[in-house]
Amino acid sequence: MFHVAALGELLIDFTPVGLSNAKNPIFEQNPGGAPANVLALVSKLGKKTAFLGMVGQDQFGLFLKEVLEKNNINVSGLKISEKFQTTLAFVHLDKSGDRTFSFYRNLGADMMLNASDVNYEVIKEAKIFHFGSVSMTEEPVRAASIKAAMFATENGSIISFDPNYRPLLWSSVEEAKKIIGIGVKLADILKVSEEELELITGKIDVAVGADMLFREGVKVVLVTLGKRGCYYKYTGGEGYVDGYAVNAIDTTGAGDAFLGAFLYQICDMKMDELCGLNKNDFKRIIDFSNAAGALATTRTGAIPALPSIDEIHNIRLTR
Repeated sequence: MFHVAALGELLIDFTPVGLSNAKNPIFEQNPGGAPANVLALVSKLGKKTAFLGMVGQDQFGLFLKEVLEKNNINVSGLKISEKFQTTLAFVHLDKSGDRTFSFYRNLGADMMLNASDVNYEVIKEAKIFHFGSVSMTEEPVRAASIKAAMFATENGSIISFDPNYRPLLWSSVEEAKKIIGIGVKLADILKVSEEELELITGKIDVAVGADMLFREGVKVVLVTLGKRGCYYKYTGGEGYVDGYAVNAIDTTGAGDAFLGAFLYQICDMKMDELCGLNKNDFKRIIDFSNAAGALATTRTGAIPALPSIDEIHNIRLTR
């Protein structure tokens, strides 16, 4: 049994770590890919996880497989391609630690996962199935992602979806909205940023946009607001939970840490139990998730920056 299984991209984030003597940027090789980041925190906090996806038979792909194994993430659903290379992403940080990406992904291995490559036995064993839209930008992995999510639904898994919108990976905004909309329709739990909420709903007002998604069938809507925390909406209510003030140096993976912390806390719940929580208990789940997301910004990288359970508990004591 797996508490969370996730399908999607597994890649290398090259993160800036300073300048060389010649004043040129130095980049550090870090494991990346939002679904893997989510799993890494769930696993670090003590639950069983499994990854489904594809990397290349190259030094980067083998490094990523090793990282998953070291983080106690099951790799029986990880395919190694001899034909396609592992995707690379270069992270660019501004003065506040906010990041943009440059992708080297022309027929990257993560894009070439076919529906027939997916280990459906892993999904059968998953209480929660998580995926994002980066694995929906191109075929054949788009069809594989949708089929896997539908299979998970049929097998009774809770479906978690993160649009994780990366404009450079889509041919147009219109295509992105259309395909992301498919993921939204499949989702029980939806984690979005303010920008993604506006993209999907056309609404700037967070409460209005979240209500639209809730009325369309999403059972839990989580709108991450950076250092301002999170807006949530579920059957038991809606509202804001404040974030944590930290010295942010790299926001890469912060949203993944937030979502990983959220999924960790609901691993042993059924969907109706989650929706039936009273508002105070639900807000405590969000607060824990906010703490994890904030702490992930205080170190560089994504998986290397994920906090421990003790770090999360300690920062919450500062409230």
